Amino acid sequence: MRCPYCDSNDSRVIDSRDINNGVRRRRQCIECNSRFTTYERVTSSSLFVVKKDDRREDFDKDKLLTGIRKACEKRPLPAGIVDRIADDIEAELFQFGKAEITSYTIGDMVMERLRELDYIAYIRFASIYRDFADITDLKQEVDTLIDTSDQTNQKKGQLSLLLDDRNKTLTGE
Repeated sequence: MRCPYCDSNDSRVIDSRDINNGVRRRRQCIECNSRFTTYERVTSSSLFVVKKDDRREDFDKDKLLTGIRKACEKRPLPAGIVDRIADDIEAELFQFGKAEITSYTIGDMVMERLRELDYIAYIRFASIYRDFADITDLKQEVDTLIDTSDQTNQKKGQLSLLLDDRNKTLTGE
């Protein structure tokens, strides 16, 4: 393993721990004595994503994480939930056992999880993923959420998208 500080190829492992689907190793460089962390994980057979324009790209979990993080930015969500969503989606994709998966499938999986997690994050992601042509399309999506959220708010612990008497009490209005 190459040291990120002095570029030496000689290091020793100080500590190893199992994490999710891999191993976290603390290393110390033999040359400069600097410490650094490496993460190792087994990669399954390659998975290709078929894009809207029929291009094919390697599946990139970091790209998935970036999209989910942008949608969830500044939202009051539990720590680590975005990483868990990405891990779950990645595991599900590899369980399909296919060499190629469409970007639509991945987008729908993200939307499904965000809808259950946080309505605002869902709308943020949907506005990019579904590429709304105008405000009318966005309004239709919000209206659909409002119709379904009234029935399921209590179960999910999310506030309604519209202020009702219960929310006015919570917000002090």
